[in-house]
Amino acid sequence: MLTVLRNSWALLLGIMLLMLGNGVQGTLLGIRGGIEGFSTTQMSYVMAAYFLGFLFGSRMTPEMIRRVGHVRVFAALGSMISAVLIAYAAAPDWIAWALMRVIIGFSFSGVYITAESWLNNASTNETRGQALSLYMIMQMIGIIGAQGLLNLGDPSGYILFVIPSVLVSVAFTPILLSVSNAPAFEATKPLSFKELYRASPLGCVGMFLLGGVFSAQFGMSAVWGSAVGMSVKQISIFVASIYVGGMVFQYPIGWLSDRMGRRSLVLGLSALGAVTLLMAAVFDLGFVPLLGVAAIMGGVSNPLYSLLVAYTNDFLDNADMPAASAGLIFINGLGAITGPVITGWIMGRIGPNGYFLFMGLLFGVLAAYGGWRMTRRRVQRDQQSTGYATLSPTAGILAVEAVLEGVLDEGTVTPAEDGDATGEGKV
Repeated sequence: MLTVLRNSWALLLGIMLLMLGNGVQGTLLGIRGGIEGFSTTQMSYVMAAYFLGFLFGSRMTPEMIRRVGHVRVFAALGSMISAVLIAYAAAPDWIAWALMRVIIGFSFSGVYITAESWLNNASTNETRGQALSLYMIMQMIGIIGAQGLLNLGDPSGYILFVIPSVLVSVAFTPILLSVSNAPAFEATKPLSFKELYRASPLGCVGMFLLGGVFSAQFGMSAVWGSAVGMSVKQISIFVASIYVGGMVFQYPIGWLSDRMGRRSLVLGLSALGAVTLLMAAVFDLGFVPLLGVAAIMGGVSNPLYSLLVAYTNDFLDNADMPAASAGLIFINGLGAITGPVITGWIMGRIGPNGYFLFMGLLFGVLAAYGGWRMTRRRVQRDQQSTGYATLSPTAGILAVEAVLEGVLDEGTVTPAEDGDATGEGKV
């Protein structure tokens, strides 16, 4: 671990500063939108635009890197992020914000891919797993820490837009001055969606539904907080609780994942999320119980992401796993585009608690579909399954592939033959 920190501290520090900037802008826009008088529907389009840009970035960045190189792409996208963060305050119009969110989503996607390729190249086979774990920890620390920065200024003013812009600009200084020569970039060609769905229908459907959950959580949480009259401090604590729950629940659920049927675990976690969020939608809860709801919400959705990737890989040969991961991330991105828009539409018709209702329904659909899939494949527990890898929805495809390679290096993995940890059975 110390070796990884010594070799990659500048990159990891830069990533943390980037996530501070990204975490601030996501929550701040939800608060400032309420101050500017934007409707819930308008803000839902603003928040969805980020995920649209992120999806485009994930597809276009590899070609950009091959044409002009890592350093130019990294510096150009970083400058674009810093400029947009300032421009939000200069152009308080929801259409302008939506366009800027497309740009900033595209830019952050490209920055993640570039940083992950550098980190992957700087690591050895022995340290790659530790390096990527630290990378994801730094991402989470940055997002959680960003919520505290919201209390340093007035969201109706200018300073809170300046702070993330400065953080992003500073983040690139240690990275660009200390990274090694840029590695050759080879993008993984994903499996066709038909092949991926045939391998794991639950993995594909689950990742699409989770995309809607993630984008609603992280795009509309501040919008919801403003709608119910929370203070800036309360909103920042609520959002931070989502991420803390996601970080804390990963490891115990990962432990369970390697000791029981993953499909049963997907069903159980989805049902827990559905019940918790539907209760929050129906009952008028106080602030402290809402923090518990936020922690469970994040604590269910983040591990489910890792769990569905591992579950899908149970039905694949080792050589197909990186390609499958690329396809799953794309499916998740498609779901993410729809999440804020549908959430905003529901909130506009039934009130703020439509925020919880939408995510509760998605979890319920996932639980129901998981239960139905259990009737479609035989359960045999004598086959080995892939190990559970702690993954973050904010990580790019290179980070996911590198983490999976580390899991594969720990032991032999065979294609599975049941719906929980193995197989073909019935499709």
